Amino acid sequence: MLDPVTLEVIRNTLPAIANEMAADLQRTSYNMMIYEVCDFCTTLTDARGRLISQNVGGVSHFVADLGVIIEDIVAREGPDGFHPEDVFITNHQRVAGQHLNNVVIYTPFVHKGRLLGFAMTRAHWIDVGGSSTGLGAGAFVLDPWFEGLQIDQLRIYEAGKLNKTLHAMIRDNIRYPEASLGDMRAQIASCRMATRRLEELVERYSPEVVEEAIETIFGETERRCRNIVAKIPDGVYEASAIYDDDSVKHDEPIQLHAKVTVAGGDMIIDLSGCSQQRVGGVNSRTLAGARVAYKALTEPEAPVNEGSFRALQAIIPEGNVMMAKYPAPMGGWSMIVPTVVDTIFKALAPAIPDRIPAAHHGLLGGSIVFIGKDPKTGGNFVLQSLEGGGWGGRPMEDGESASVSVCQGNVKNSPIESMEIKTPVVVEERSLRVDSGAPGRFRGGLGVDVRVRNLVDGKWNLARPRRRKCPPWGLWNGGEGGGAEFLMRLAGENDFESMDQVMRPVPVDSEVIIRTGGGGGWGDPFEREPEAVLGDVREGLVSVEKARADYGVAVDAQATRVDEAATRALRAARA
Repeated sequence: MLDPVTLEVIRNTLPAIANEMAADLQRTSYNMMIYEVCDFCTTLTDARGRLISQNVGGVSHFVADLGVIIEDIVAREGPDGFHPEDVFITNHQRVAGQHLNNVVIYTPFVHKGRLLGFAMTRAHWIDVGGSSTGLGAGAFVLDPWFEGLQIDQLRIYEAGKLNKTLHAMIRDNIRYPEASLGDMRAQIASCRMATRRLEELVERYSPEVVEEAIETIFGETERRCRNIVAKIPDGVYEASAIYDDDSVKHDEPIQLHAKVTVAGGDMIIDLSGCSQQRVGGVNSRTLAGARVAYKALTEPEAPVNEGSFRALQAIIPEGNVMMAKYPAPMGGWSMIVPTVVDTIFKALAPAIPDRIPAAHHGLLGGSIVFIGKDPKTGGNFVLQSLEGGGWGGRPMEDGESASVSVCQGNVKNSPIESMEIKTPVVVEERSLRVDSGAPGRFRGGLGVDVRVRNLVDGKWNLARPRRRKCPPWGLWNGGEGGGAEFLMRLAGENDFESMDQVMRPVPVDSEVIIRTGGGGGWGDPFEREPEAVLGDVREGLVSVEKARADYGVAVDAQATRVDEAATRALRAARA
């Protein structure tokens, strides 16, 4: 029934629907984490929970944990248990364990009495009660009840009628009901628009043609991924790393281990060697580490669908820190995922050295969260932003600077103008950190310093930055990237102090510095072209001292030229 022209129309329509959902959600949302930072994703699945499409730029590590929600609700309700005007809400960690701020809203697509699929959004709410305000409770929370409100696959609309009791319960248990419930309405509108677009599509071509096109797209995507994997030499590749700790037992680093098996076009990513679930909230229940790494290795720029992962087997045993059993605390669920991705890449570096970068900063951004009451308006506010760090040097070029992690897709920082207009703060500085990128033939990208002064009394959420004990590693004799840190100077004090505290009350005119890490270096730094080092010094990325010590390049104090004789002597001395 399917001709090539129809296939191409449907192939492009399905991602376009997900992208239109994203545009609607971003335009109509209430909180900065959605309309500025873009901490959300919009998705279509079939009736079995298989991924049909996701918006371009959607948060990458959300791609792994929506289908299981559909599998769970269909098993509970049965395929005939859905009305076209139902709307479901969930954030529960029982099925897809994340922090509770990540709220999923979804609607069934029912055509002439037959369930064909679902439109889904996952978005970061500003607050879900408990200790969730801002960017979430983090790893310090020891159980999900302390973290916030848990909602387990409930109908907020049933056959088009608002569940007023559930709505009131949510409203009465969150601090910012206008913002959070406004975001919920934006998510619902996005999903309902998607079901209208799907209705138009199946009315034009018939459900059978659309389903055949989807199966064809899945199959073609799978074949392309298999062909890429088949170019990797067969073998078993392993690598290990550590992650600082779980924020509770500070003397017990979390062990990470990736075992990657390549056989023809098949790939197995086995994370069984990672630590068991922990007391602190670094646990998650996700396939995101394996799937994000695999997608990056195969078709990073192509639209994602279920076929993108058919040739991948991810092994993560129940009770693993990456597949924790509820009610393990999961408030900081995503903290170790970027480092897991780095570890998978590290395992494959000997097999495909021309494709694997050094480790990146590996954090889900340097979080900026300030909470208070604006005396001018009398209203409460929450300032939120995520600041990027440095990516690792690559086999062909330097790492990117000030970029969010591999798990965050199109997430971005909040514009300074937006932060200052909407909240009583002044951003004194947002700058690249000199010397934070690791030395290498191809240098690691740089982290940033963001210095913010609060103009009213309030509370700063300075959750502890990570990878202190395991800085971003280099490859092939590249150096290690600089670390991350939070610094604070209270009003009247002269010096900044390293800070590690949740919801720290501060007086007016206090200052914080959000400092993010740099990426690892790729290759021997003494093989970097001296003129490239001179360019880095001129741009303020590398100091004159580090140029000499790390690269063996003598640059004059004014950064006007390279002293070629001194440089030859420095490099010869090390050789």
